[in-house]
Amino acid sequence: MLTDRDSKATRRHFLATHAMGIGGTALAWLLHREGLLASPIKPDLVRESHSLLPKAPQAAPKSRAMISIFMQGGPSHIDLTDPKPILDKYAGQVFPGKIQYDNAAQASPKVLPSFWKFQRHGQCGMELSELLPNLGSIADDVCLIRSMRTAVNNHGQSIDALNSGRPISGRPALGSWLTYGLGSQSDNLPAYMVLRDPANLPVLGVLNWSAGWLPSLYQGTVVRPREPRILNLEAPEHLRGQPQKQFLDLLSELNREHLNRHPGELDLDARIASFELAARMQMAAGEAMDVSKESEVTKRLYGIDQDSTREFGTRCLIARRLVERGVRFVQIFTQNQFWDHHGNLLTALPAACKKIDQPCAALVKDLKSRGLLDSTVVHWGGEMGRLPVIQNDTGRDRVGRDHNTYGFSSWLAGGGIRGGHIHGTTDEWGLNAESDIVHHYDYHATLLHLFGLDHTRLVYKRNAIEQTLTDGQPARVVKEILA
Repeated sequence: MLTDRDSKATRRHFLATHAMGIGGTALAWLLHREGLLASPIKPDLVRESHSLLPKAPQAAPKSRAMISIFMQGGPSHIDLTDPKPILDKYAGQVFPGKIQYDNAAQASPKVLPSFWKFQRHGQCGMELSELLPNLGSIADDVCLIRSMRTAVNNHGQSIDALNSGRPISGRPALGSWLTYGLGSQSDNLPAYMVLRDPANLPVLGVLNWSAGWLPSLYQGTVVRPREPRILNLEAPEHLRGQPQKQFLDLLSELNREHLNRHPGELDLDARIASFELAARMQMAAGEAMDVSKESEVTKRLYGIDQDSTREFGTRCLIARRLVERGVRFVQIFTQNQFWDHHGNLLTALPAACKKIDQPCAALVKDLKSRGLLDSTVVHWGGEMGRLPVIQNDTGRDRVGRDHNTYGFSSWLAGGGIRGGHIHGTTDEWGLNAESDIVHHYDYHATLLHLFGLDHTRLVYKRNAIEQTLTDGQPARVVKEILA
């Protein structure tokens, strides 16, 4: 016969071993998904337990997903998106103002006009370089921001500012904040996925998709840049079917028991969730990344039939397929310093544009044709632009441009963004953002707004201090670029 003490111990044991069981978790997920809970799950931003269950936004959203095409290294806005006729007038002359150089040893004060011509595109008359003809074909769907600014003149710090809110490392990436605030839209795929370049990692490496001090549950899932995109997706033949199911059920039970013995271990919770997601991904992920069944028309649209655009076009097409299947945030990276043209601008810039121009435009066109552009934000841009003067003054074929984070360009499309619109200006030299400046924190506040989130209310309490993506900076929603 059990004593009262034994009974209490047994009840505690029962609750410890069953309250967080996989069955209860699955039941809560299914009840919420079917709308059978008493009230919708809202972003509970101070709880110590975390999951990827979908959470209701704080306001009606315009967008449900985002694809960020990050041009690491700093595309030259002066040569691509922001024509400056005065540079032709002063070509080769000493620049008449002050310039902050990143590489003073190779600096020259001589004005360098663009080697390429600009022309107007679309009904909006957007002026773009001849190097980006395909971008011109979607001009009326694009909002071109010519007044971006981070004002931190090194790659790493400017990437941090644009990707995680401040020019310091170790903070959560934008995709992590969105996943934290809204959860996942898919049972079988990660909410935040990264498509890196096969050549190498971008500057800052894996920190680009880190969850920082948010629970690691919200970090980006990296897809291999070559086939197979995910290793070990298929179980060994002798374990497939019922044997694998039984093994995974047992593993889930053991994991939950271990978690119950270590409450509050967020990394452990995240690791268990990752393992469970991996099991569900075995069928879904392979199908999502298999572009072989896409039509030949679609493949040609993305340039998969051409050597120069095949690799990048394939990643853009995979990004569309992931969003189509419920992935919340997809980020596509170019390789390390791909746009960092301190020299050889005359040949390096056309090659970079050739790789990405057709696939990027195809992504917008494809999303639009499938009815997905209205709910998907597409972003294109790097962490900086370039200066209006020569760097490496050793001959026409070898000149380049140094860094400029005080005024540069990015473009957005879809998901509540105003198409066919040019926002902001740089000065006549393309050196400083002059009107309607969009700081990195304004950019973040605006993106969160499109997802129905208030940048001041999406809060994570860290060491008793409430922190946000914009963290007390004078951020504003840039309503002028909203549809």
